[in-house]
Amino acid sequence: MDVMDRDGLTEREFLERYRIGDYERPSVAADMVIFTVTDTEADSYRKLPDKELRVLLIRRGGHPFLGKWALPGGFVRPNETADQAAARELREETGVDDVYLEQLYTFSDVGRDPRAWVMSCSYMALINADSLQLRAGDDADAAAWFKLTYRLLRERKEHAEDGYVKTLEFELKLSGEEQELTAVVTRTVTVRPASTSTAYAIVANDGLAFDHAKIIAFAIERLRGKVNYTDIALHLMPPLFTLTELQQAYEVILDKELLKAAFRRKVADLVAETDHYTENAGHRPSRLYRRRLEE
Repeated sequence: MDVMDRDGLTEREFLERYRIGDYERPSVAADMVIFTVTDTEADSYRKLPDKELRVLLIRRGGHPFLGKWALPGGFVRPNETADQAAARELREETGVDDVYLEQLYTFSDVGRDPRAWVMSCSYMALINADSLQLRAGDDADAAAWFKLTYRLLRERKEHAEDGYVKTLEFELKLSGEEQELTAVVTRTVTVRPASTSTAYAIVANDGLAFDHAKIIAFAIERLRGKVNYTDIALHLMPPLFTLTELQQAYEVILDKELLKAAFRRKVADLVAETDHYTENAGHRPSRLYRRRLEE
């Protein structure tokens, strides 16, 4: 027996009369925050190279924001999910597809894209730099890695009778070979007896397109948070690595130095030692480790 709605229509009849054009529909984009950790050039052959956290940006080759730098991404096609669109964009921009990929958040602020109503389903990808093959997409004229720093500038807390509001202001700095991009992003946490909400806002921006400074800020905070209780940083490493290299990766993500002994206790259950050693001239051989895959 067909179930009828309040207008006396069966589901089949309702769908036959339904007009999608009666409702405004947003476009949906999949935007990618792609992180990698790279070596800096060592001062001498005896000095181990330092690490840098980098994010991939593309320079837009068309309007809007012509010539500005943006996150790689594109619109979700009718025959794919947002996850599939993100994986496709990642493959098209970097040439890799078997990497860590995590959905971050859906950004839907009014007016975030001057063309139309566009929502961004954002993703974070972590890639070992050795496996990359950069290619700029159709709407870009360059793709490049930018060194990323994200540091707290100031914070303030305002009390109210039923809770408080805490605002943290961060400086996002992206340094490329020929250009430096900067933005100031605030994270405001409102705490009430029955709820807590968090909002991000861009208060200054120099060189980044759309609201991508906000998306990058969200991603680095997610990465820093998960580093403390998961093995997420291991996805940035090559198949074999030293514990010193792994510690350097943690330090550039967290933007602080870590005590060697405490760090090695922290990651002991996350890595497995191998029978391989480094063969760098001028350095004492170090044991190589791999990510522990056993549950």
